[in-house]
Amino acid sequence: MVDSGAISRFGAVDDTEGGKTARTNVNATLSKSIDENTFLKANAFYSKYDFELYSNFTFFLDDPINGDQIKQKENRSIYGMNTELNKSIKNNNWDVLFQLGVGFRSDAAVDTELSHTLNRTTVLENLKLGDIDQTNGFTYLNTEFKFGKLLINPAVRVDYFKFNYQDKLQTAYKTQTETEVKVSPKLNFIYSQNNDLQFYLKSGIGFHSNDTRVVVQNDGKQVLPTAIGTDLGTIWKPFPKLLVNSALWYLYLEQEFVYVGDAGIIEPSGKTRRMGVDLGLRYQLNDWLYFDADANYTYARSIDEAKGEDYIPLAPDFTSTAGLSFQKWKGFSGGLRYRYLKSRPANEDNSIVAKGYAIADFNINYQYKSVTFGVSIENLFDTEWNETQFATESRLQNEPNSVEEIHFTPGTPFFMKGKITYTF
Repeated sequence: MVDSGAISRFGAVDDTEGGKTARTNVNATLSKSIDENTFLKANAFYSKYDFELYSNFTFFLDDPINGDQIKQKENRSIYGMNTELNKSIKNNNWDVLFQLGVGFRSDAAVDTELSHTLNRTTVLENLKLGDIDQTNGFTYLNTEFKFGKLLINPAVRVDYFKFNYQDKLQTAYKTQTETEVKVSPKLNFIYSQNNDLQFYLKSGIGFHSNDTRVVVQNDGKQVLPTAIGTDLGTIWKPFPKLLVNSALWYLYLEQEFVYVGDAGIIEPSGKTRRMGVDLGLRYQLNDWLYFDADANYTYARSIDEAKGEDYIPLAPDFTSTAGLSFQKWKGFSGGLRYRYLKSRPANEDNSIVAKGYAIADFNINYQYKSVTFGVSIENLFDTEWNETQFATESRLQNEPNSVEEIHFTPGTPFFMKGKITYTF
C-alpha cells in the first residue's frame, strides 16, 4: 500500500491502533561485610506494570465487516528477592571464590485479556481472559578456581517453576497448574597467557522460557525446552591502546517458539541451531578521541525442516555497529555512530525479505562551567528504514483475496533535539 501511494510510510490502515503502558518500580539493596573475605548482598524488588494495546495485523482477513482489531490488556505485579553469599579463599598457589545464591520471583497478572474489538470502543469477543500466577524459586552455586594463569569456573543453577492459570472463559472457573524443575550447569575455562592475551572456552545448559497459558494447556509437555550454548574466544591487546576480542559460538534450542498475538497462541517451531562469529575492536586514538566497532555474523537454521525451507524468520544474519567518540576536548564532547542490520529472511523459505538498514546518529555537547549545552541528531542522513517488520497474511476490506507481505513500523526519520543541563 505504501508503494502504491494509498497510504504514506507513516500512515495506517487502522488509525485506531495504539495503546498505553505504565510501570512503577521499587528496589532495595543491602550489602554487609562479614569478614575480610566474606560478604553478603541482598536485593528485594517490586514492580507494578499496566499494559493496554490495540493492534490490527490482518485488517479484514477474519472479519470482513468489523475488521480484525485486537485488544491486549494486562495488569501485572512482580515481586521477588535475591540473596548471595560471597566467600573468597586465597593461597600462595591458588585462589578460590564461592558464590551461593537463593531467591524467588513471582508474577501475578489479573484479567490478562485478548479480545476482538472494534475501534477500541466495542468488545466483539473475548478470545482469552484469565489470571496468571507464576512463581520461580531458584538457587545457584558459582565457583572460581584460579591456578596461576588458568581459571576454571564450574557452576550450577536449579530453578523451580509453578504455573497457575485461571481461565475465566470457562463456564465454571478452572485453575490449571503445572510445575517443573530445571537444572542448568555451566563450565568455563579462561587462560591468561599474559596481560595482553587471554583465551576462553565457555559452555552451559539452560532453557527457553515459555508462556503459562501454553504450559497448562499442553499438560506440562515442553514446559522449559533445553538450550545449549558454547563460546570459544580470545581477548587480545596487540598494542597498548588497541583491544581486539573475537569469538566463535554455537546455540542449540530444543524448541523454538513463535508468539501469534492475534490468536493468543504460542506456536512451537521445532529444533533450531545458530552459530556465528563475533569481532570487536576498541582503540584509543589519543587522550580525547576513541574508536569502537563490533561485527557479528550468524548462521541460523531450523534443524527438522528441508533445506531451503529452514530459515528462521527475522533471525539476524549480519549486524555491525561502530563509532567515534570524543571527550574533554576544549570543553566539547560527543560522537558519531552507525548501526547496520543486513536484510534477512522474513519467512521460512526466504521468499519474503525484511529489508536491512544503515543508520547514523550524531551528538555534540559543550560545557561552560556548570552548564552543558547539547545537540543530538537521530538518523543523520534521513534514511528510510523499518524499525519493526514481519511477514503476515492480510486483506483489505474491498480485496477479494488475502496477500502475504511485509508489514512494518517505520523507523525514526531525521530528528534533532537540544538540551541544557545545569550541574550543582
